Amino acid sequence: MCGIVGIFDLKEKREINRDLLSRMNETQFHRGPDEGGLHVEPGLGFGHRRLSIIDLSSGQQPMISRDKNAVLTFNGEIYNFLELRTELEALGYRFETHCDTEVILYGWQAWGEGCVDRLRGMFAFAVWDREQQTLFLARDRLGVKPLYYAELANDQFIFGSELKSLKEHPDLPRNLDPTAIEDYFGFGYIPDPKTIYKDVYKLEPGYCLTIKHGAKSYQPRQYWDVQFSPKPQQDERVVADELIERLREAVKIRMMADVPLGAFLSGGVDSSAVVALMAGLSPDPVNTCSISFGDPAFNEAKFAAQVADRYHTAHRVEQVDPDDFSLIDKLAGLYDEPYADSSALPTYRVCELAKKQVTVVLSGDGGDENLAGYRRYRWHTYEEQMRSWLPDSIRKPVFGLLGRVYPKADWAPKIFRAKSTFESIARDSLEGYFHSVSVLSNELRNNLFSDSFKQELQGYKAVEVFRKYAEQAQTDNPLSLVQYLDIKTYLPGDILTKVDRASMAHALEVRVPLLDHKLVEWMATLQPDMKLKGREGKYIFKKSLENYLPNDILYRPKMGFSVPLNSWFKGPLKDKVRNALLGETMKQSGLFNQAFLEQMVNQHQNGLRDHSAAIWSLLMFEAFLRNEGL
Repeated sequence: MCGIVGIFDLKEKREINRDLLSRMNETQFHRGPDEGGLHVEPGLGFGHRRLSIIDLSSGQQPMISRDKNAVLTFNGEIYNFLELRTELEALGYRFETHCDTEVILYGWQAWGEGCVDRLRGMFAFAVWDREQQTLFLARDRLGVKPLYYAELANDQFIFGSELKSLKEHPDLPRNLDPTAIEDYFGFGYIPDPKTIYKDVYKLEPGYCLTIKHGAKSYQPRQYWDVQFSPKPQQDERVVADELIERLREAVKIRMMADVPLGAFLSGGVDSSAVVALMAGLSPDPVNTCSISFGDPAFNEAKFAAQVADRYHTAHRVEQVDPDDFSLIDKLAGLYDEPYADSSALPTYRVCELAKKQVTVVLSGDGGDENLAGYRRYRWHTYEEQMRSWLPDSIRKPVFGLLGRVYPKADWAPKIFRAKSTFESIARDSLEGYFHSVSVLSNELRNNLFSDSFKQELQGYKAVEVFRKYAEQAQTDNPLSLVQYLDIKTYLPGDILTKVDRASMAHALEVRVPLLDHKLVEWMATLQPDMKLKGREGKYIFKKSLENYLPNDILYRPKMGFSVPLNSWFKGPLKDKVRNALLGETMKQSGLFNQAFLEQMVNQHQNGLRDHSAAIWSLLMFEAFLRNEGL
């Protein structure tokens, strides 16, 4: 796991500023504290920060091919590099190291752009082919590893693992993108390929980018996509057994490392499954770690302890202070652009804990998206049934009216919060699902934004992100469609971004077996009711694990990381909220309706409404503006 940066002269071959390249590289020191390297030649500069995992004594980057025609800078891990190496050796390539980096380098020379189709793992890399005068960039299929890029007014193309490396370049334009701001307050993050800046982009998962020196234009190309194409119904037991074997193989290939290795163990189904299979593959006790919360309602530590005891892991657990809000300002700098998932706080802490034991951990991320584990999938399928039963001419006005007149009851148990359900059913399928996942509803965002900013948006709505992906989903099944939307948006934009930044802040590598692309492709061929059966999400996964995990872990309600924002914003952070949201930074931005901001803060702090998700989003945005000096 590493950090990469680069500067490429698109038109000429001017001298690259080595000091600037070095500064860009050093902004990512945390991603690779073990070694750093630069490669500079006319018109090109590559930088690399290394976290040594495999072949610790060699494999330094940027790496140059034996014939001096290709240069590579690479972030990630390729799990099938040994078999690819054998294939390349048969083609006549000679290797000087035992690392996966060299396999990509010669894979490019042997197969060109097709090399990405052969790679199994997580990666973001750039290769310069001197003979072909071509710069090639690629990002892994699911977006585990990040890659940002921008074209500057001086005809330089720059890229990096984190946005902060690009921001080090003095010529990077920093004009905020109004549509990205709308997306942020809709989703709580900025979905790929946008960033908060108009002229800076993320390379999307499953995409590559080829730039010929001197070419007038270039366009990212999609080389992979998940296709939900269910096979005919199969025997449940057969599918369950195959799922375990496929996951076991995905876990096994991710246990290769020359440094201490372990696993996150939250006590949920996915992380517990990964630990169970690791224990069966390791002759030594698996290193596991988890964090606990003081509030029993959010504390999964006892379930993690059950799994640790069953598999005799070397388990480490630490309790997180329920008022651990000291990281708020640090998070704004860590993520470089507005990011509003408050579970980034405990994620940072669990990565901090893991690093005390190991350098590599396996996690259970990806199970919910691929096997329909989120509760919102169940609610969405219910709502889709209502939409199919009632014609639009009846459904929209009736449920629209119910949504408007039904009182908002933030204080009530979720089952009694019918207002949101009525509002969702009144919408079409995509708008309804967006309503269920949005951080701030359409109404809230409309009230929040200033009139001048709404004019800048020119009618743009964040739901358009879903509409774009729905057009390429190639499925009519309501469950498969929203799974696809989440794999394209929530998974890379929120979950994987959160884990990458939190882990890399501690020079910790996280591997995700449930996002092995071969496993993902296979899971997409399962019938939808194998994933969501009645009220049971991840149905076939849980059935497959019954011999490995107790029922009170498999079939208990989902919990996840929770942060007590509601009480924080009415108690210890009351003044911080008022000073931030009603202060000069927000006023001077011109983006917000100040009267509505004050109304929101007052309603929350007086206990009239729970605006905690919105307030957290605004706090993170204000911190971003403040850090930018805007």
